[in-house]
This record gives sequence, structure tokens and C-alpha cells, in this order.
Amino acid sequence: MIEVYTTNIPSENTANCILPNLKNNFPNLEFSYDIENQIINYPCTHSILRVEGESFNVEKVMFYIHKLGFRCDVLEDKLCKC
Repeated sequence: MIEVYTTNIPSENTANCILPNLKNNFPNLEFSYDIENQIINYPCTHSILRVEGESFNVEKVMFYIHKLGFRCDVLEDKLCKC
């Protein structure tokens, strides 16, 4: 299972502090973080948190990120019509 979240985690440095905490609390999951632009107006600008594991509770991950003081929402699947 893979879930992709939008977050307002502002930088690689901050993510490098948060990711070990996530790994400690969710040891069976893998986490990765990406940011392309400065986060000015969440959710229009955001960073990406990917979570992968056998199975997990999507809301628990979101709750933990919120508990750390950051916003976190599931990235919606959107299909483009051609």
C-alpha cells in the first residue's frame, strides 16, 4: 500500500528531523519526502510525504504529523479528461 500526502513541512532540514520520528512510531513503514517550491500558501503550495507499507491506518499518520505541528492531507486522485 502506498499513500501520498500533501504537507506544509517547509524544508529538507525539517523533514530530516521528522522522518526518524515517523520511522520510530511506525517501524513497518517507509517514508520519503519531496519539496519543489517554497511553501507560501498551503495547500496551493505544499511538500509531499510518501508512505509505503504492507497496510497502515492513513488517519494515524495524519494525526501524528498534526501532533508535530504540521498540516497533512491525503493527496486526492484526480483524473484528467483528454
